[in-house]
Amino acid sequence: MTAALITHQDCLGHVNPSGHPEQVARLKVIEKALHGFDLLRIDAPLADESHILRCHPQHYIDALKSADIGPLDPDTHMSTGTYAAALRGVGGIVQAVDMVIGGQAKNGFVACRPPGHHAETATAMGFCLFGNVAIAAKHALEHHGLSRVAIMDFDVHHGNGTQDLVWNESRIFFASTQQMPLFPGSGAVNEIGAHGQIMNVPLPAGSDGSLFREKMTAQILPAIDAWQPEMIFISAGFDAHRNDPLAGLNWDTEDFTWATQQLCDLAEKHCAGRLVSTLEGGYDLDALAASVAAHVNVLQEQSK
Repeated sequence: MTAALITHQDCLGHVNPSGHPEQVARLKVIEKALHGFDLLRIDAPLADESHILRCHPQHYIDALKSADIGPLDPDTHMSTGTYAAALRGVGGIVQAVDMVIGGQAKNGFVACRPPGHHAETATAMGFCLFGNVAIAAKHALEHHGLSRVAIMDFDVHHGNGTQDLVWNESRIFFASTQQMPLFPGSGAVNEIGAHGQIMNVPLPAGSDGSLFREKMTAQILPAIDAWQPEMIFISAGFDAHRNDPLAGLNWDTEDFTWATQQLCDLAEKHCAGRLVSTLEGGYDLDALAASVAAHVNVLQEQSK
């Protein structure tokens, strides 16, 4: 088997205003960084609304489909290509789930934009429209019949949207590390979900990858291990890198390599290596390219 890379040129059609950090160039540098990797390259399909309805209500979908070009809020914008790009993001991660569970790929990375982990049940925010990773996790449960899955979010910003979408879902364990205080302001340790299945591990500004590794080793990895997931998902934000302009953590590329390897090891232990990762943040283009390459290199090596 091999690792799958799922993306689509439509994701370049989501165009934010000039100077916006979530820019088209993010995908272009990722494409260049992954050139030459031995990956199963797949075009992300357009999502069916039935997939989105697992997490978002019809009135919210309809509102986004009919939204005017321009800002939904000060950070989140619609362009002529935004809705199609968002559908590719959902469709891509659902396709990745189908391929990994179906044995066509050992694992997969979904390089689509806009990102998803800030999108709440009926609120677009933080550059995000749909909760891609939560939708995919529910697809694995509802369509493929898995009984429990785990999501790890190491983006520097808390995945408030994912947390909102899985808050009442007893079959999904959600763990997140995030800088605090920082946008969106959620992610305190006492936010544990309706079934105690959410774990938030805030990190102070200025801390480096050693504290992240310490917290992962002491808290998150043992919790995922105890959960015994049948599939693992990663919300892969790379904005905790020391060079990222939107936050203040000081991780290096090697920290993303380490985290990816730890999660792959747990996937091997509990779910035959089944793991799907999706792009979230990361706004320094050079750091993003290097970090994604390091992340996907682990997935590629794990798939051999």
